[in-house]
Amino acid sequence: MEHEDDRRGLLLAEQERIAARVTKLERDIAALTSARRSSVDDDEHDPDGEPLSARWSLLAGLLESARDDARQAAEAVRRLDAGAYGVCVACGQPIPAGQLDVRPFRERCVACTP
Repeated sequence: MEHEDDRRGLLLAEQERIAARVTKLERDIAALTSARRSSVDDDEHDPDGEPLSARWSLLAGLLESARDDARQAAEAVRRLDAGAYGVCVACGQPIPAGQLDVRPFRERCVACTP
């Protein structure tokens, strides 16, 4: 039970960290979108700076990744609540604690990871 409480605490802390990252990236994208709308410069051909579209593309990719992490973390909490946390969803074998320490929302063991 104590070990489960520790895992729950880690997962919830990870969810908070990810949520903060998602919020920051959403704000950064909103600010960049606003800058793109108000910019009259041709930033695509500015040899001295990074094009706004390149920055937007990078931020959009990071946001997509963060949202995927948030989904995985929420699924890990659901597995914990269902008593299935730490069990590989593919083969049903236990996932070693060390692997869960590194990636708390891991759902597959190393052997079953594509």
